[in-house]
Amino acid sequence: MKYNKLKKGDTVKVIAGKDVSKAVNTGKIVSVDREKGRVVVEGMNVVRKTIRRRNQNEQGGIKDVEAYMDISNVMLVCPKCKEATRVGFLIKDGKKVRVCKKCKAEIN
Repeated sequence: MKYNKLKKGDTVKVIAGKDVSKAVNTGKIVSVDREKGRVVVEGMNVVRKTIRRRNQNEQGGIKDVEAYMDISNVMLVCPKCKEATRVGFLIKDGKKVRVCKKCKAEIN
């Protein structure tokens, strides 16, 4: 399935998973995997990963890294009304544009 409603740089709110109960459960999308339907959100779904030392002057150890989460666990935050909303599409001047389902504002 192809997911085209969310893009890199969009502000999203986490609506499911382990980060729902965080004080700040919103963040920007860092990357999107459209084929698998997964996103990486800044500061969310942080996992501890062991890093190997690849050369003499690089340090190995345990690092906190943001991991992919399912695209269905996040919801777009409208830049105009500042609420989590669904995304709709309209044809405007021959181009397909995203719109907020609550306030009908255009989303860049």
